[in-house]
Amino acid sequence: MIGLDFGLGAIEQDFWRAAFLMTRIGAALFAAPFFGAASVPVTVRVCMAWALAIFVAAWFPQVTAPPALFSVAGLTAVAGEVLVGLALGFVLQIAFAAPTLAAELISGGMGMSMAVAADPTGGGQTTAFGQYFTIVLVLIFLSVGAHLHWIALLVESYRVFPPGETWLGAERFELIASFAGTMFETAVRIALPVTLVLLLVQVLTGVLSRSAPSLNLFALGLPAGVLAGIAALIVAAPLLYDQFGDLIGISLDQAESVIAR
Repeated sequence: MIGLDFGLGAIEQDFWRAAFLMTRIGAALFAAPFFGAASVPVTVRVCMAWALAIFVAAWFPQVTAPPALFSVAGLTAVAGEVLVGLALGFVLQIAFAAPTLAAELISGGMGMSMAVAADPTGGGQTTAFGQYFTIVLVLIFLSVGAHLHWIALLVESYRVFPPGETWLGAERFELIASFAGTMFETAVRIALPVTLVLLLVQVLTGVLSRSAPSLNLFALGLPAGVLAGIAALIVAAPLLYDQFGDLIGISLDQAESVIAR
């Protein structure tokens, strides 16, 4: 398998086969937004990838590893495994970026763009509404069992793209890139109800400032925008749930289209 013999026989071969299968699973978990979050310990991700690799090795006995893992052919096969795993995880990452982008639009309209905090999921910085949207999306994602569906698609990719046939092709890369347009469209639909209310509030405060120049526009407009935005978010909460549910369905359909023949 690697040019070395530790004298363990079939156990050693099964170990390196599972380690090879773990490459695609580990790359997918690393790129996925929920499984690869910065708050998830690396040990947990490694154990999850190893457990899934053992199941895949039992479910697909026809899937074998290269005879020489550290050869040029073996490293090429490993690169192909990483490519497929990153593609499946990146599709899900694009879908999870839509609520964060919508939160940026809403926060900018409310004048709360400066209220940023560390993002425990992505490891960067996001607004308070971005964290709220991300938490709600993750809860809906788990409640509908979408994480199990995504793992099933990851396992199914071994049937569609067995090791050695993992080159996705230019048309699939183009398909993944086209998902960015869906992300922006979804972000606009999520932020549209709240931004319309904020636009009306800003127009109203502008009319008041023109009719009564002595009023302090900043002292009046900022609290009014914050209160109107929070009220709009509360009223639009049922609509937000439906939009997040549709977003999860779209993301799974996109991931399925990547591995479709």
